[in-house]
Amino acid sequence: MPLPQTTLEQWFVLQTVIEKGGYAQAAVHLHRSQSSVSYALSSLQLRLDLPLLEIVGRRAVLTEQGQALLAQAQPLIAAFTQLEQRAAGLKGGVRTQLSLVVDSVFPKRQLFSALKIFQQQFAQTQVHLTEILRTESARQLSERAADLYITTLAPEDAQSGRWLLDVDFIPVASCEHALLQLHAPLSATDLARYPLITIADRDAQRQEKRRLDPAASWTFTTVEAALDAICVGVGYGWMPLERVKSALESGALCRLPLAAGTVRQTPLYLTFGADLDAHDRTVNALAHIVRQEIAAMPS
Repeated sequence: MPLPQTTLEQWFVLQTVIEKGGYAQAAVHLHRSQSSVSYALSSLQLRLDLPLLEIVGRRAVLTEQGQALLAQAQPLIAAFTQLEQRAAGLKGGVRTQLSLVVDSVFPKRQLFSALKIFQQQFAQTQVHLTEILRTESARQLSERAADLYITTLAPEDAQSGRWLLDVDFIPVASCEHALLQLHAPLSATDLARYPLITIADRDAQRQEKRRLDPAASWTFTTVEAALDAICVGVGYGWMPLERVKSALESGALCRLPLAAGTVRQTPLYLTFGADLDAHDRTVNALAHIVRQEIAAMPS
């Protein structure tokens, strides 16, 4: 296959001339002389044997052929620019991949906001996210295969991690549930008459079956499934306040009026992977962004 007759630099110069409106403006933007810009475009058109530009008034505009060809070249220009940015990041110690393990009760809005900010700052880094349940925290941390963890287990020392936030859990049920027809406040005896909806992995589910009367507790492996079960009246449950706010506002769920202990708190901790370099720029940046998003949460 013969070598290309044109260069990526020539196509980039053409794109800049169109974006800036003329040769002189493009030369200033590219920190080149106007004659070098003119030469690059003349060479490009000569090698293609096609007119790509024409001057209308004082502005350089694309011909019909130029529009078609530049449109095809632009994805290549963008890809090559991204390639060079990634190379610069690698040279500066930026990671190409990062693994994050997050407890499923961590506030989703703050999680995805943090990931979006991180992506804007480290576009060349791919994040692999694994969502886990509280019952899986010990196993995940013992393996220490990820770079960063947000779990319910406290880190061993201050260097490996620290407290991040407390997640509030409140008791909720469908507003049509029989519990809400009883006199408030509800007692433990009242609650015991109806199934409790809980969240657990499969191993924990098997242990729960051996420990409890099957009618006393229904277990689900995701927060979403547990919420759906509560909304249709299968039972009641303790759910993260952040996850049920909209359902409470819409009337799909109601807060149970208990006699005591109307809020339970579960602490979440931010922990670094076991073999992580303390000065790892990429992982430390994500950890910092997550902390900022949590700090900005309304009280």
